Amino acid sequence: MFKKIMKGGKKPSKSDASDPPPPPYAAANRVPPPSANVVVNHASRGAAGSAANSASALPLVPLSGAMEPVPPFRDAAASERQSLFLRKLHVCCYALDFSDTLKNVREKEIKRQALMDLVDFIQSGSGKMSENCQEEMIRMISVNIFRCLPPASHENTGQEPADPEEEEPSMDPSWPHLQLVYELLLRYIVSSDTDAKIAKRYIDHSFVLKLLDLFDTEDPREREYLKTILHRIYGKFMVHRPFIRKAINNIFYRFIYETERHCGIGELLEILGSIINGFALPMKEEHKLFLVRALLPLHKPKSVGMYHQQLSYCITQFVEKDFKLADTVIRGLLKYWPVTNCQKEVLFLGELEEVLEATQAAEFQRCMVPLFRQISRCLNSPHFQVAERALFLWNNEHIVSLIAQNRTVILPIIFEAFERNISSHWNQAVHGLTVNVRKMFLEMDAELFEECQRQHSEKEAKAKEIEEERELKWKRLADAASRNGVEDMVTT
Repeated sequence: MFKKIMKGGKKPSKSDASDPPPPPYAAANRVPPPSANVVVNHASRGAAGSAANSASALPLVPLSGAMEPVPPFRDAAASERQSLFLRKLHVCCYALDFSDTLKNVREKEIKRQALMDLVDFIQSGSGKMSENCQEEMIRMISVNIFRCLPPASHENTGQEPADPEEEEPSMDPSWPHLQLVYELLLRYIVSSDTDAKIAKRYIDHSFVLKLLDLFDTEDPREREYLKTILHRIYGKFMVHRPFIRKAINNIFYRFIYETERHCGIGELLEILGSIINGFALPMKEEHKLFLVRALLPLHKPKSVGMYHQQLSYCITQFVEKDFKLADTVIRGLLKYWPVTNCQKEVLFLGELEEVLEATQAAEFQRCMVPLFRQISRCLNSPHFQVAERALFLWNNEHIVSLIAQNRTVILPIIFEAFERNISSHWNQAVHGLTVNVRKMFLEMDAELFEECQRQHSEKEAKAKEIEEERELKWKRLADAASRNGVEDMVTT
């Protein structure tokens, strides 16, 4: 989870966040195989510039045919490095078949060495790149990374989609080369020699959209790079910030209301967690709408467990930024509270505790009645983990303080749940925790406790009386039917 704020050369916008720390690049070993390549067409490129650069411009499609090695930068004079840079970019645009390890062995090594030289050149800052070199480098990067991602396994077989947590991501043998391309892009963006005014002509909205499309890759290593690169773009190119937020919004909408399948929701939420951390007060209406329309509905999909940790962090950040949003968040959680999925209930209860930790008394009072009606149902859940997690709320001092201040409202709502657990819950751990929490209320306010106990006893007696009366009515009906000679009218 990103928690650092980037310290850039320009003063950041009041409602925007900053740069992330570098991610762990070697996370796992899973990548989808590349398919058709797509290259960014830069709308900002003028006709005059195109004519001037036509001699050294790279083609818009991956190259094939003979590939010749390019000498390293150390063997070239300083005046020749820009030309050598362009030659290496040209080599890196070749399309190679990585599905067969014995095919194109020489060409793969030439391309790998060229990519490593380019990364070292950018990282060393040995020379400021010309605008033409920057444009052609982004073109080369586009040729390599922008590709069609493979379909999920169930889309190939026509079978029902499996649980995303149980699916094995597809592997891509070209990852060692893709990683170098991503590393080159990252080094270019974070380099102090990169002028954002020039770079934004090529890292434009089209480029950013294609990067966001790649977040659906099954490979966690690629998503880690994408996460860091996109957040660095967000930090460096202030002009792109509203566009990036809106584009991520649209991905969430498609995921929630259409597909419910996307591999990169967790990584996108990590980026947003850092962005939300940078929001200034008073919070813009745009950001509050994002909370209500996108983040809270993200609790609805079945696969919420895949990204719940990041989602919970974003939600909590909103409440910590603006405590008045606590009521909105808690009511939103209650709206999407799972009915039959016990594992999701455990996640929701954990998130609820984090939100209540940042909730103040006034907001707590506004939502405590529906909140503790739901907690009461959780206390009586036959699934012991749900009941246990609900009882653990009383281990939090801040929550206990809020409950104590409003005990006259809360205890009558949950008292019956305590009595049911003590009398009939099958799990001994839940039984013991219930006794402890019940004792806590007794010590908190003995008079209120006794009043709730009296009301509960009266309610139980009345319910027993109604049940006896109902049984008596059935017995009378059965006797009347027997006297009239009607057989099997009433079953017992």
